[in-house]
Amino acid sequence: MHATLQYVLYIAVLLALAIPLGIYISKAMGGEKTVLTRLLAPCERGLYRLLHIDSQEDMNWKRYAGCALAFSAISLAVLTLILKFQNILPWNPQNVDGMSWHLAFNTAVSFITNTNWQAYSGEVALSSFSQALGLTVQNFVSAGVGIAVLFAIIRGFVRIKAKGIGNFWADLVRSVVYVLLPLCFVMSIALVALGVPQSLGESKTVDLLEPIAVSQQGEVIEGAKIDLDAGTVTLDGRPVDGAKIVTKQAVPLFPQASQVAPKQVGTNGGGVLGNNSAHPFENPNPATNLIEMISLLLIPAALCISFGRSVKNKKQGVAILVAMTLVLIAALSVVAINEHQATPQLAQNGAVQITAEQGYAGGNMEGKETRFGIATSSTWAAFTTAASNGSVNSMHDSYTPLGGMVPMLLMQLGEVIFGGVGCGLYGMLGFVLLTVFIAGLMVGRTPEYLGKKIGPKEMRMAVLVCLATPIAILVGSGIAAMLPSTAASLNNAGAHGFSEMLYAYSSCGGNNGSAFAGFNANTPFLNVSLGLVMLFARFVPMVATLLIAGSMAAKKRVAASAGTLSTSNAMFVFLLILIVLIVGALSFFPALALGPIAEFTQMLGLG
Repeated sequence: MHATLQYVLYIAVLLALAIPLGIYISKAMGGEKTVLTRLLAPCERGLYRLLHIDSQEDMNWKRYAGCALAFSAISLAVLTLILKFQNILPWNPQNVDGMSWHLAFNTAVSFITNTNWQAYSGEVALSSFSQALGLTVQNFVSAGVGIAVLFAIIRGFVRIKAKGIGNFWADLVRSVVYVLLPLCFVMSIALVALGVPQSLGESKTVDLLEPIAVSQQGEVIEGAKIDLDAGTVTLDGRPVDGAKIVTKQAVPLFPQASQVAPKQVGTNGGGVLGNNSAHPFENPNPATNLIEMISLLLIPAALCISFGRSVKNKKQGVAILVAMTLVLIAALSVVAINEHQATPQLAQNGAVQITAEQGYAGGNMEGKETRFGIATSSTWAAFTTAASNGSVNSMHDSYTPLGGMVPMLLMQLGEVIFGGVGCGLYGMLGFVLLTVFIAGLMVGRTPEYLGKKIGPKEMRMAVLVCLATPIAILVGSGIAAMLPSTAASLNNAGAHGFSEMLYAYSSCGGNNGSAFAGFNANTPFLNVSLGLVMLFARFVPMVATLLIAGSMAAKKRVAASAGTLSTSNAMFVFLLILIVLIVGALSFFPALALGPIAEFTQMLGLG
């Protein structure tokens, strides 16, 4: 009962905060007066003057797409150079080396596509300069690009016989200045107040509570007996040659609070530390955990409300929000049930306590922080993969077979169950158009949405939006599965090893960034192939969406009739969910059958 209340509380708080934020975002992106206009309008106008932006220019879809692609390409080049040459750039108190060309390329692609996939631990591979001026900047602007494109397609639905769909540069500035910066500022202050470090200094050296013994290979010697006075290490009564006694630890300090805020709010996910939000520096207590977890889905959920208000039909936004929420609840339920039940192997014939009783957490606690428990960890796992965020507060690789399959499936659906900031909703609009088209075929009517007829051009682009993610994931993982070098990167064999590889490509194809871990992705082939998957899954749907926006803006509005399909009732919500699940199930069931489903049958002794 206690866990159930937690799940209900998380969903309720999310929806309660999304409504007012959605109204605010709609006003801000529409150029209307908001509570922050007096404070932020001078900043907006100053950026227009500094960057020589004509905010009144109305771009057609080709120019809008060209600006978005050019901005992303320049960002990719600059960030790659920063990462490659961070060893000679300033603000590097950790003295980290520059990245290899393929890792710099992969990381730069990851952050400009709002994926934040990292094949390394940030505290040992990135300088403070790279963290703050490289990655954090992209945490803002990559999310801003997603919001900008969403409002471009909104204008496509709203405008009548128009050539333009807005101004990319104005949309980008407004999304950063009015939406992302204020939210991140407030969240950063709250996190610092609750114990998240914010430092520009070097790492600090502290004494360990207990000394540890390390072998010549740098591995911790478990069960070793240490005599500090004699300086000796013994194991099972025998001295260990070459063993070293470690009594101090270097504690990495970075500007973490200011990185955690945009990482969560902008559905980015890449953390300063390798353990991400499982680390007590990034997520020290239940209060910070609640703030960070709710912020995962806050803007994606709020944008559904923004959509309804901006198209002047609030029911449309509510219908999409309900569809997303129902799928999220179903996914969360599957994860929670499996993690609370754990596995027969974990019980070890009764030798391990896996039932929730007084003094016992119960369930599958492997890979989870005891300060958070199963309920919060399961919720975070579902939220972060639904949001295309990718930050974690537990080890997904340690989840049960079906508990780990659901986060993978949420990414494979095309990041449309809330998804990334902006891109999640415009991805879902592709499924909305597909659902309208299929429903129209069923009743023999020309499909319409928001008073605009849906033609062959729009349908081709909508299908491309829906299938871009499955194509990227399946082609990329299929090629990788055939190469012997990929098997060498796996930490596990069999079905679980396949799941590790499939999860990596699903994470990159779904612009997510989380990982099953146990998979060494830092090889030239994997860095380049995963980078190409991220680029394809990000920019193909983006360009297709903008083409739809331009085409819809040029159309006239048709009057609703008795035969017009309602796109805001319960039947349409059911059809929309069905189409999303069918596309995901048909595309990925064979791959999932080789990974988590096969592992599940083996767990039951059936395989």
